[in-house]
Amino acid sequence: MLARLNSVTLIGIDGLACEVEVHISNGTNERPMIVGLPDAAVKESLERVRSAVINSGYSYPDGQILVNLAPADVRKEGPSFDLPIAVGLMRAAKKFECDSLKREILVGELALDGRVRPVNGVLSMAMAAREKGFDRIIVPQENAAEAAVVKGIDVYGVATLSQAIGVLSGILELEPTVVDLGTMFDTASQYPIDFADVKGQEAVKRALIIAAAGGHNVIMMGPPGSGKTMLAKRIATILPPLSLEESLETTRIYSSVGLLRRGKALVATRPFRSPHHTASAPALIGGGTHPKPGELSLAHHGILFLDEFPEFQRNVLETIRQPLEDSSVTIARAKTTLTFPASFMMVASANPCKCGYYGSTQKKCRCSPRQIEQYLSRISGPLLDRIDIHVDVPAVDYRRLRSAEKGQTSTQIRKDVTAARQIQFERFGSDARMTNARMSHSMIEKFCPLDKAGEMVLRAAMNDLALSARAHDKICKMARTIADLDNSKDIKDCHVAEAVGYRKLDRKL
Repeated sequence: MLARLNSVTLIGIDGLACEVEVHISNGTNERPMIVGLPDAAVKESLERVRSAVINSGYSYPDGQILVNLAPADVRKEGPSFDLPIAVGLMRAAKKFECDSLKREILVGELALDGRVRPVNGVLSMAMAAREKGFDRIIVPQENAAEAAVVKGIDVYGVATLSQAIGVLSGILELEPTVVDLGTMFDTASQYPIDFADVKGQEAVKRALIIAAAGGHNVIMMGPPGSGKTMLAKRIATILPPLSLEESLETTRIYSSVGLLRRGKALVATRPFRSPHHTASAPALIGGGTHPKPGELSLAHHGILFLDEFPEFQRNVLETIRQPLEDSSVTIARAKTTLTFPASFMMVASANPCKCGYYGSTQKKCRCSPRQIEQYLSRISGPLLDRIDIHVDVPAVDYRRLRSAEKGQTSTQIRKDVTAARQIQFERFGSDARMTNARMSHSMIEKFCPLDKAGEMVLRAAMNDLALSARAHDKICKMARTIADLDNSKDIKDCHVAEAVGYRKLDRKL
């Protein structure tokens, strides 16, 4: 007998609908086979299916078993085919009756006792099922809320193989899983940290507010213990809240690599990723024989924090340059080319020298001028040009550190940042995600006109600091953001002067 049903496999972070065919023929009971480019986890599924079927109270069918996964030229990965193979086996052996298996998608890993375990990428799988016009999707119970975020398809969460067969045969009446997205967002979109926690550092906070308002990349330079990491972790709390569309995009990435917390249906806060400086290039941009997203994609719509920036291997840092421009990562392999989203704010931090105390008033620097120059030169000029804001982070003095005075909260700052982003939305109405930091040169000429005083400030800075053309554009973009924060239609000379002040490393290198 032959049974046909449907499942989904992941290609990168996208779901691809697959047909699962199970055929049981007469003859000797030889070892069952799976064809259709299965990976090791899929090949092993028949052993899990056998135990799950028997331990669920069913008799394992006799005869030669052949499972085909179509399309046959696409590699199938992971244990999500366990459930559809088991159900197909039971249907082919006539262990249960049902009208049709044409309108359902089934995904899930089976335990040896018949329990259905959660799998990665269910959100993308549910999206693919809806796009292909399927009526319902049967998923592991722990993945049901995640799949139910997708509207237009009924989601049934099952805990065991017996439950799945009961739903398909009509014996078990199970209500589709429904989630309240509004309540879910309100519950999951709270940050446990706040900008008010940071004592002092008002000048640095101002720079980070400008960075958040315009989507600018930033590097912080300061001695150990000055608060660089503490500040970086709080930038996400002042960015505008994630929209549902942004949340779905980010959740798909996290779900596909198994980083979505069990029981959590959405990523509702902006991601903060902080890879160690020993990370390899594939760890940052993604990769592998069958490419998976890396840290750049995991920071999508959030913050990529590179602590100890000069300590990263230079060839690793150079791989970031193109994604910073394109907001995506393309990974090419012999058999496939995949593109992952990577739209993020890059925040880097570094000590001013190898010992960390160059320019400090608290400890004496032990580095020679040559050592200081060599340390800073680890950051290449082209990469530094792609970082808009360079800001010094001095050590906080004792009085400020012990002060009970609180600064602005993240909620208060977020209102100003959101207002500036709204001005940009109205300016670049064709693209809701467009920010000042992403303006092209032609857009700078259109949206960043300078008056005579502003031109004089910029000309003097270009001549005195020997700035590059890219640095010129960065200053214009920052000046536009500063003017937006001031709710000023025109860019004034004070806005340009402040923007020039954030190109500190151009004076040191």
